[in-house]
Amino acid sequence: MITTHQPVVLTSSSIEASDEEAVQANVSVVDAMHTALLHADEMSPVAVRSYYVDFYLTQVLEGGFAQYAFMALDRGETDMLIREGMAGMGATAHLDLFNRAAASFDGLSEADAEHYLDGGLDDTEDTPDGVLQMEELDGEFEELLERENITALNAAWLRGQADLLVLDDEEVGPHIQRLVAQIPDLPERQAQADAAALEDAPDFEVIIRELCDVAGHELVRITMGDPNYLHYGEKTLAWHFSTDHGDFLMVEEDDEAFMINPETQEIVAAVEFEDADADLAGV
Repeated sequence: MITTHQPVVLTSSSIEASDEEAVQANVSVVDAMHTALLHADEMSPVAVRSYYVDFYLTQVLEGGFAQYAFMALDRGETDMLIREGMAGMGATAHLDLFNRAAASFDGLSEADAEHYLDGGLDDTEDTPDGVLQMEELDGEFEELLERENITALNAAWLRGQADLLVLDDEEVGPHIQRLVAQIPDLPERQAQADAAALEDAPDFEVIIRELCDVAGHELVRITMGDPNYLHYGEKTLAWHFSTDHGDFLMVEEDDEAFMINPETQEIVAAVEFEDADADLAGV
């Protein structure tokens, strides 16, 4: 179990680089930790808060507070992390603006919030006052960036941590894997992540993964779809993919799908669609 306080991790190349590169280095490390199934409370609290402040900055620059509100999966948790991050790095003006924007947005009616999120400001005379206020706050954000450089504050906060861990690029992966090795429920987390990924996967990927399970192979990647593949003399859509045993393809026929060795035309595995659906439902 990860019980010790974790340091901010930056790469040696980012320490003397631009502020943007230092912040991005932290973003990359936190993303890699998320991908490795580490939870936020198993990372550096400063790194996580820096990450979400940069997330907020990126979203608002691209589409105003509307895009941030749309992209944030859990506003309650994300808002808190951003507030704590801004306070920690000394971005007091940005924190004040964030609080005002969040309060204004949360005070919109459902119809006005939808109007704002849709960016529907074709006729300002008919635009609700609350939506106009949000647009004014978005404009204030642009002006504030000139006076309070939140990226510079973020980078200085990261670099100034007493327990900062500086690693070469090739050392970051092994460091994360050492943390992963301390996760007591790693198999359960992996199973949950696989199930979540499967829910969002397109049908052809679900079928290919089921075929790989039946064949006892591990899927490496799906490479391409070929709409002109000849299956028993008829054109059909075939999906090419590779496993730890080589290259294969998947074709569908009536209520079955087949995993075929493209060199020998041997059917390596078959699955009925009802079976695949049942397996997916049970995940």
